[in-house]
Amino acid sequence: MERNVLIDAAMGRIPCDLELKNANVIDVLGHGIKKCSIYIKGDTIVCCGRFDLKADKTVDLEGMYVSPAFVDAHVHIESSMLTPSQYARTVIPHGTGTVIADPHEIANVCGADGLRFMAEDSSPLRVHYMLPSCVPATPFDSSGAVLDADLCTELWESGAFLGMGEMMNYPGVVGCDADVLKKLDLAEITDGHIPMVSGRELQAYICGGIANDHECSTAEEALEKVSLGLNIYIREGTGAKNLEELIKAVTPYNIRHFAFCTDDKHIDDVIAEGSISHCISKAISLGMEPIDAFTLGTYNAARFYSLKGIGAIAPGYKADLVVMTEPDPRRENITAVYIGGSLYNGENKGTAADISKVAGTVHIKSVSAEELTPVFDPNIPVIETVKGSLITKPRYVSSPEGLAMCANIERHRASGRAGTAFVKGLDIHGGAVAQTIGHDSHNITVIGDDPSDMALAVNSLGADGGIAVAKSGALAASLTLEAGGIMSARPYEQVLEEYLGVSRAAAELSSDDPGQLMMLLSFLSLLVIPELKLSDRGLFDVNAFDFITKQRI
Repeated sequence: MERNVLIDAAMGRIPCDLELKNANVIDVLGHGIKKCSIYIKGDTIVCCGRFDLKADKTVDLEGMYVSPAFVDAHVHIESSMLTPSQYARTVIPHGTGTVIADPHEIANVCGADGLRFMAEDSSPLRVHYMLPSCVPATPFDSSGAVLDADLCTELWESGAFLGMGEMMNYPGVVGCDADVLKKLDLAEITDGHIPMVSGRELQAYICGGIANDHECSTAEEALEKVSLGLNIYIREGTGAKNLEELIKAVTPYNIRHFAFCTDDKHIDDVIAEGSISHCISKAISLGMEPIDAFTLGTYNAARFYSLKGIGAIAPGYKADLVVMTEPDPRRENITAVYIGGSLYNGENKGTAADISKVAGTVHIKSVSAEELTPVFDPNIPVIETVKGSLITKPRYVSSPEGLAMCANIERHRASGRAGTAFVKGLDIHGGAVAQTIGHDSHNITVIGDDPSDMALAVNSLGADGGIAVAKSGALAASLTLEAGGIMSARPYEQVLEEYLGVSRAAAELSSDDPGQLMMLLSFLSLLVIPELKLSDRGLFDVNAFDFITKQRI
């Protein structure tokens, strides 16, 4: 909207479109609560105060609290298993108005076609995309596409991206790899990904131009990184839950360097808890001063990305607002959400993109039980999972008793390649779970205690992929994810119903929370999170950045 119109509305020369009167405004700029009216013209706030301005419509909030809509500093929309327009329908009602999204999941499967699909799948949610910097995540991955520096340069020049996505190739940065350095030169903002690295190596990585990190798992790690100039995103997703530990690092003196993010969160958790609203509410419950928690969930993230007019309630800011009965954004407290001054009612769903270029992406040969059976060797470590974390540990054991069997199968080119290993800490009995969600290359990962059930689950995935659960020689449940094998464009209500069916089937095989089991399963193949992972090429030592074993087929 033209500036003169906004000025005229603020001066009372023309009527505002909307007045939200008798509001308790959560002021993240002045760190307080203001009792006032919010005057809106078009999609923009023009005044906050007790003024006698005319408005075409007035809503009396009767003392309810109003916060800026929430900002997710780093999220992979694909992890919700929903396309962007459907994802928006799940997070906007919980108060999220803006997300900074890294679409490297679909890019690993479909390359530039996947990026175009995400951009074209629109909704009222403000989605700012980062250009994936690591497709594939490492030179050892078997991805469906490669975004090298030349292609990244071409994509960057399109103007469609806010910055560079998380730079996971730590060895490439500190080793001054030419392709990596060319990518780092493209944007002013490059997201980081540097778990459990400190000292000189961390500082060398930061010299590459990295702005932030969302992989901290201890307060000490966060404090070191803040002191070296990184902004820290406190992550609370489905698999990685770091908030309770990391808010210990936040003080009145360094709070300006922290924001909240979800990174990876499954559909059921998003719908039940929300995304950033859950981070804010949990932080408050753990003792964080409420306005500080709202600041981390709104203004700070917007400021880190120079998103003008986002993240606060003030003149010139977008009228992205969350109305609550209490200053705590629990689901039961949120009564209304406005995006650009329009009340969100669930009917403004956006425009779904053509899915044809990202469908039918699973290409495998039929696998046998024998191919998926690992050979036990006490001299080879097993993968030990850590509850509530994406970090895994190498563990040497004397026998395979009590261990789960795991395999990772290449699915982009039907190579027949599969890596196998044993896993400790994921309880599973009487069946298997297989899925085409396997960060970041999204090959097929399967875990179970019976190779026959493992093969059945894998072979049941079909050309569109998804999740399959086999039990005692029969298919127990499945979820089709037709967009790249990682998302569905169907209404989220239908996807949720099918996902819950898969979860119930998985719960019959394990004492572990099924969502945690499937999220951890999806990260067993991510070769950039310490310490021991499994790819289609074999068992991988992340710290040494090399394979321990190689695939047998």
